[in-house]
Amino acid sequence: MNDYRRILITGSTGVLGWGFRSVQPEYPGCEFLYTSSRDCDLRNFAETVEWVRRIHPDAILHLAAVSGGVQLSRKYPATLLRDNVLMNIHLLEAARLQKIKKVVMTLTSGMYPPEAPLPLQEQSIHQGPPDESNYSSSYAKRLIEPAVRAYRQEFGLRAIGLVPNGIFGPGDKFRSEGATFIAALIQRFWDHRNDQTPLVVWGDGSPRREVTFSEDLARAFLWCLFHYDDEEILNVGTTEEHSVREIALMIAEELGLDRDRVVCDASGPKAVFQKSTDNSKFLRLSNFQYTPFQVGLRKTIQWLAKQEETELAKSPR
Repeated sequence: MNDYRRILITGSTGVLGWGFRSVQPEYPGCEFLYTSSRDCDLRNFAETVEWVRRIHPDAILHLAAVSGGVQLSRKYPATLLRDNVLMNIHLLEAARLQKIKKVVMTLTSGMYPPEAPLPLQEQSIHQGPPDESNYSSSYAKRLIEPAVRAYRQEFGLRAIGLVPNGIFGPGDKFRSEGATFIAALIQRFWDHRNDQTPLVVWGDGSPRREVTFSEDLARAFLWCLFHYDDEEILNVGTTEEHSVREIALMIAEELGLDRDRVVCDASGPKAVFQKSTDNSKFLRLSNFQYTPFQVGLRKTIQWLAKQEETELAKSPR
């Protein structure tokens, strides 16, 4: 751990960045440098190189990405492809030029081919096209895998690629246009907790999803920073799985809402039914323990409730 005392985290205003802030006290020997697009435009190569030179951390955890739900992916496919590729390559180049000791790059389980055998294994990454609903951002994420191999082989850069699945937790962008389905459901149910309108879930509710609590992913990333050094990408998300309807019902229960108000709108957009991942290699190496989904969900809802109540208290009466 002593090799990586100064840890730069890009994209730290996202939900995973909040996860790192929560677990930071568990790493007293490390200085965490939380940054965002306000500090540096990673799409600008010269600015990125100068920024990394000025900070010169021991390690970089690259979380920054243009991402969100299906609606964002369908509306801005070129932007997602362009910006994500530029940020990833610029960050790797800056790390190479400034001789950064280690770089952790972030992929996503959403990049895997929908026709690949389940559970999804790391070697399935390029075995077919990604789902059409998020093809552009998926290809940008897939490019990280050969980039890690290439920078390790040609330049000796100690880069690794980690694959989380769905992420949820405090600090999520609950009201954002690009909100993930869990954040959007939590916010919608919260907003209608005092009325009797139906709590609508888009789609028939049957697709099954693995979603990992943000604090768990932060710990998994840090374990890999200190203990994993291989060119092969690594699935690091939980394998606990629930249907979208089950998740919606759990959110309703945590908010004390009538389960019968939850209604699935089957006319909504279809989604990939299942994206189960194989994290056996990571577990074999780390013996990692994940937070049960409902425990993480409760913590997330409690955090949102506190934020909403704080905002309400600030409002003029």
